[in-house]
Amino acid sequence: MSIEVKNLLKVYGEQKAVNNISFKVEKAEIVGFLGPNGAGKSTTMKIITGYLKQESGDAIVCGLNVADNPLATKKKIGYLPESNALYHDMYVREYLEFIAEVHAINGKQSTISRIIDMVGLTPEAKKKIGQLSKGYRQRVGLAAALIHDPEVLILDEPTSGLDPNQIIEIREVIKKLGQNKTVLFSSHILQEVEAICDRLVIINKGEIVADDKLSNLRQRSSSNVIKVNFKESIERNLLEVLPAAKSVKQDDAKSWLLETENPEQLRKQIFELALQHNLNIVSLQSESKSLEEVFRNLTN
Repeated sequence: MSIEVKNLLKVYGEQKAVNNISFKVEKAEIVGFLGPNGAGKSTTMKIITGYLKQESGDAIVCGLNVADNPLATKKKIGYLPESNALYHDMYVREYLEFIAEVHAINGKQSTISRIIDMVGLTPEAKKKIGQLSKGYRQRVGLAAALIHDPEVLILDEPTSGLDPNQIIEIREVIKKLGQNKTVLFSSHILQEVEAICDRLVIINKGEIVADDKLSNLRQRSSSNVIKVNFKESIERNLLEVLPAAKSVKQDDAKSWLLETENPEQLRKQIFELALQHNLNIVSLQSESKSLEEVFRNLTN
């Protein structure tokens, strides 16, 4: 087990920022860590990386308890914090040389060149960090997190400030790294989470409200939507009387969206309705819930 969080509790004053949460992340797994602002994501990440101490519970990285082995666990972790504090007066390569020396890396020049190329910093590598755009400064932070080839990556908003092309490039870097590293990845850009992660841990008000594969969360979340397209125009009240339909919404002139808690029963009722009124069904399909809908259902 690369990351294990057990009954973690962190209190600020009278507020429980993290309230006895537990979850695990396996090796070669990319897990999205989601939640509204103030939900406890960054606090949890800081405890896992040893930057904060908890009131109780355990954060374990690669079999080592972070509180008992702070230096040993930091060697195994690459951390990109949300703030991404950098030395703006240093040149990109100079800064990465400094980080490499901190980690006592052998062959640091070749390692730095490889990491610069990996995160797409080559065009800006000869500039001072303060001269870079926010997107390229974010890449410098990611390069620093990767320089010592850690087993575990903790990435807090890694695509913040990147343009769409840069986001796609960094997404591919993260997916490639996830083939042999453990990645815990936080983002407010839900499309990025969908593109990168298969499993999600969602936290709200300091408590875990979901820990499952995205496909399972979509199935479990609230009700389902059936989209039916008729050849003919029909009246709304014909569909509203169907027992399995919770709500009915017109999508266009001949298409309707029906919300239900029993999709199979609703499909059967729609077919019976079509036979009874001599209607022609052009298409009948389930509409998957978006990650945004799943997120809102779990955190509202």
